[in-house]
Amino acid sequence: MTIQWFPGHMTRARREIQEKLKLIDIAIELLDARVPLSSRNPMVEEILHGKPRLILLNKADLADARTTDKWMANFAEQGYASLSIDASTGTRVNEIPIKVRALLHEKISRQVAKGMTPRPVRGLIVGIPNVGKSTLINRLAGRNIAATGDRPGVTKGQQWIKVGTEMELLDTPGILWPKFEDQLVGFKLAMTGAIREQVLNIEDVAYFAVKELAQYYWDALAERFGLTEPPSDLENNLEIVRVMEDIGRKRGCLISGGRVDLEKASGIILRELRAGNLGRISLESPEFLV
Repeated sequence: MTIQWFPGHMTRARREIQEKLKLIDIAIELLDARVPLSSRNPMVEEILHGKPRLILLNKADLADARTTDKWMANFAEQGYASLSIDASTGTRVNEIPIKVRALLHEKISRQVAKGMTPRPVRGLIVGIPNVGKSTLINRLAGRNIAATGDRPGVTKGQQWIKVGTEMELLDTPGILWPKFEDQLVGFKLAMTGAIREQVLNIEDVAYFAVKELAQYYWDALAERFGLTEPPSDLENNLEIVRVMEDIGRKRGCLISGGRVDLEKASGIILRELRAGNLGRISLESPEFLV
């Protein structure tokens, strides 16, 4: 299965972002802490043209904390400030305005030195679909002002939102890129919910998820679903399907003849993973970067 999803509104969103850049002081790039590399749009560098940037590793409460720390160290080596947060629970969200103003300290100081009253900082939030942009904005604003949902593609247009008296944020639709050069990126984004399930083969995505979890988080997978026998060969398709069927039987996904409904089992596997019910899981680490 080839995974691709680039609806028309994403092309429009990219154009609108570029048109607003002259109004922006800082870009806030929101990544999924479980897949920081795969959830980082390679078009962002081109779009932002060197704007000051703060990288937020969202959904950190779902990711392995030690791996997230390694990613933050990796970004620091690249010259980027970063912060691990969880927009849903509010973890460390209150530190964002402090980080933003620290990054813009020189610009603000120059304005004050000239006798100017600094206007509110204007930030642009960018990220892929379903990474939590609108949830973050609502948390920062202290009210439900941006549309949210547990599916990608909820935000369709741009809107300015005030955060206290010192910051204004421009919410933008999530943007993917026209072609995934590495299909592993597509599968990881599908696993974490960044791509609409309507354009996916859910069984293929669940197969990939089980293979990844069996390799790196077998104990968590086994404990959640009551499994006892790990796959003997991760490259054997039948072994991975067997694990999926074991999960289906444990969750009652049976059809006539005692066969397992793999589509239903696949949906359960992905929902459990995305909800964090298997524990804190990271699917990428900077240690494996070449």
